Amino acid sequence: MFDLIIKGGSIADGTGGAKFTGDIAVKDGVITEVGKVSGAARETVNADGLLVTPGWVDIHTHYDAQSTWDPLLTPSGWNGVTTAVMGNCGVGFAPVKAGNRDWMIELMESVEDIPAASMKAGINWQWESFPEYLDALDRMPRAVNVGSYLGHCALRTYVMGARGADDADPTEDETAQMAKIMRAAMDAGALGFSTSRTGIHLTPQGVPIPGTFAKEAELMAIARAIGESGKGIIEVIPSGVVPSDVTPFSSEMEMMKRLSIASGRPLTFLTTSSSLKSFTMAEEANRQGAQLLPQISGRPVGMLFSFESENPFARFPSFIELKKLPQPERLAALRNPQVKARILADKDPAITAWSRLFANPWKLTYALGAEPNYEPDPGQSLTAIAERTGRSPAEVAYDLMLEGNGEAFLFYAAAGYGDGNLDRTREMLLHPLSLLGGSDGGAHCSLIVDAGVPTFMLTHWARDRKHGRLPLEWVVKKQTSDTARSNGIRDRGELKAGQRADINLIDLSRLKILAPQVVCDLPANGKRLMQRADGYEATYVAGVAIQRNGVDTGARPGRVVRSH
Repeated sequence: MFDLIIKGGSIADGTGGAKFTGDIAVKDGVITEVGKVSGAARETVNADGLLVTPGWVDIHTHYDAQSTWDPLLTPSGWNGVTTAVMGNCGVGFAPVKAGNRDWMIELMESVEDIPAASMKAGINWQWESFPEYLDALDRMPRAVNVGSYLGHCALRTYVMGARGADDADPTEDETAQMAKIMRAAMDAGALGFSTSRTGIHLTPQGVPIPGTFAKEAELMAIARAIGESGKGIIEVIPSGVVPSDVTPFSSEMEMMKRLSIASGRPLTFLTTSSSLKSFTMAEEANRQGAQLLPQISGRPVGMLFSFESENPFARFPSFIELKKLPQPERLAALRNPQVKARILADKDPAITAWSRLFANPWKLTYALGAEPNYEPDPGQSLTAIAERTGRSPAEVAYDLMLEGNGEAFLFYAAAGYGDGNLDRTREMLLHPLSLLGGSDGGAHCSLIVDAGVPTFMLTHWARDRKHGRLPLEWVVKKQTSDTARSNGIRDRGELKAGQRADINLIDLSRLKILAPQVVCDLPANGKRLMQRADGYEATYVAGVAIQRNGVDTGARPGRVVRSH
């Protein structure tokens, strides 16, 4: 007898092949038959009219802390993700010495905008080494599977202490220790190693995080240790991602090529969806023996502004004085013409990277809408609206954020939308080297909530885009078997016999991303942006439903995925 039969669904199996109508049988958490299945099962689900896909494998998240208290990894678990990879961008929580825990939490808050108070209240520290970290995660009940890279910040500071945090060069012995720890992590099941080399990732003191300026010898020793394990992937956030970076991107590409060739391992690097040149450079490096995989997001890297979260006025003294008011009183004050005039005339008293970022975002800022639009018409930018209505863009922003009882969001398409459309993103997505990543699930709690990108790939790219839609089967493969295989995960991502039964049942006709909300559901009443989706009839992990129509079932079949 089977444990589960899903009958009569429209199956996009993750291979990229054409959809077909069929059944799926599951026994002991594994798919045993696909096609026309006969026989009895403890549970039979009628999937007639539903799209059946593998669960999404999201390779770029930051649930390092949240994975210790949230089994469903929301909002990813509400968006069909069944395996989440964390430890990205060089940051993570293992290895760590007990006396360094608070420092690492504060670093994570600075880099990934996760409230430190929530992490201090929520993390149940049960580890020092990376192998102990994976074991601790495996002991914790979870619905969504997790895997992890070892982050450079943790590795460097564990070995070098304060010198590592100060970006001093390691001694030969310290370099050897890092390589040894990396190899032990790989043997324990780490999916790979991540490092950040861009100046956009800063410590609470405003300086680049540990490892940003690490010399090639240090990185090469770590890469060779990964290569010796015969498994794993290297992730680099390269210098050159932002214009202010010191090292030119071309130099970074040469170094990444050498790391990949010497280790014999694939190396993925984040690139912006405006840099087609990075793909050309990766192709050339791969012809020389490297395995470079540019990683991009499926939609603009965007920040959300609202009066209930972050916004360009949030650091103005005239706005700060309103924050202590209860929401109804704050909203009433914001509607006062005198208060409005005072805020619009104010400015940020401290010139920082953030104040410069928010100084003039209006040309790429749009009303997000009740049904979020992530490929908006440039004619609807705040700058364009201001020109038509005789207002300043800042006043347009102010007025739009007052809509919806003061809870309306603006979308600042900060990267990947310079052309006013996603045509270039489409070209990159279709490139055979590209990896879909960048959801940053769990991070950037006050400004970004992109964990719904896997849903967006279906709704926008496969169903709704007016031109240049992408084949549904291709979209499914892009975020299941492609993401899994790139990370050496071979037991899921396809709906085939022998594969792990991580499965989504989707009503594609009603699938949609809902408008974001501000919620206070983190430990210590921490605030974050949240975004749900409608249309996921059910999500299964190891053949057990973990959510039905956005409601947690309470089942906890998830495990730690380890490299093999």
